[in-house]
Amino acid sequence: SVPAPELIQGLQAEFVAADKAYDCNSFISLIIGQNAKPVIPPKKNRRNQRKYDKHIYKERHLVECFFCKLKEFRRIATRYEKLQMTFLAMVTIASCLIWLR
Repeated sequence: SVPAPELIQGLQAEFVAADKAYDCNSFISLIIGQNAKPVIPPKKNRRNQRKYDKHIYKERHLVECFFCKLKEFRRIATRYEKLQMTFLAMVTIASCLIWLR
């Protein structure tokens, strides 16, 4: 089972974007219950195809690309830093370096 409901529990967001793997009635109802709009494309085998905002879903790609660039830094990809504070500092430094490219 995917821990997606635990990850979004209590978070405030206007939209929740995810891929087709998260197209589940219980997860979508949890998103709606938190006053957010699900931006999840429906699976092809779903009887009632839901509508979703395709423009917002395309923004998800930018986040995926950023995480891919972040994982190019070996210290971050292997979680070399053991303390949360130092790991966050390394992610911040790597993010700044990506931004400066």
